[in-house]
Amino acid sequence: MECIVLAGGLGTRLQSTIGAMPKCMAMVAGQPFLFHLFRYLETQKCTRVILSLGYMHQMVENWLIGTDWEFEIEIVIEKEPLGTGGGIALAMQKARAQHVFVLNGDTMFHVDLNAMSAFHSSHKSCTTLALKSMEHFERYGLVEIDERHCVQSFQEKKFYAHGLINGGVYIIDKKHFEEKNLGTQFSFEKDYLERFVFEKLFFGFETANYFIDIGVPEDYAQAQIDFVKTEN
Repeated sequence: MECIVLAGGLGTRLQSTIGAMPKCMAMVAGQPFLFHLFRYLETQKCTRVILSLGYMHQMVENWLIGTDWEFEIEIVIEKEPLGTGGGIALAMQKARAQHVFVLNGDTMFHVDLNAMSAFHSSHKSCTTLALKSMEHFERYGLVEIDERHCVQSFQEKKFYAHGLINGGVYIIDKKHFEEKNLGTQFSFEKDYLERFVFEKLFFGFETANYFIDIGVPEDYAQAQIDFVKTEN
């Protein structure tokens, strides 16, 4: 199991709370968020992580020196912001597998990655998205799927009473992704998912498991509570 972790973000909305540091290094329950994400990947039997870094990458690299994980870690560094798609494309150059997991370095979504992989294979999916059912939300866009779980559309961010959101965990067919030749700087969501959804090759894997995105102060504070409970 090979996983790309996107951890190059500036954390603009969190800077008033955590100061100048990558979001993945924000302290949660006494450890950087990346520590908790890596522990989750160990439980999923991940064998290799390609860590895509950018802003203040030295802080992450210095932290890694004092850690020991059950998987191999390779680092790629964005010399300039490449967007979510560009960060994935850069890391994908180091991928050995044909089907690669991608996770955000500021989101914890307890997806059963082996079950998701089986779903991805059985549906012959080019990209599988982990989807989370949510009630009364406006921070996320809506993902619409049909009875086969094939993604039909992505709706803009606004208030929804209920629906499925993109949880930021993907399995990507490397060949299909790279054949699009999207360049070095682009949005994965806008320039890949939304642009090519018409091909009907993207599928949604639904799970009700724990989800949190620490990108805003309110959810960062909630993570402090949730992760302490988990540790105990």
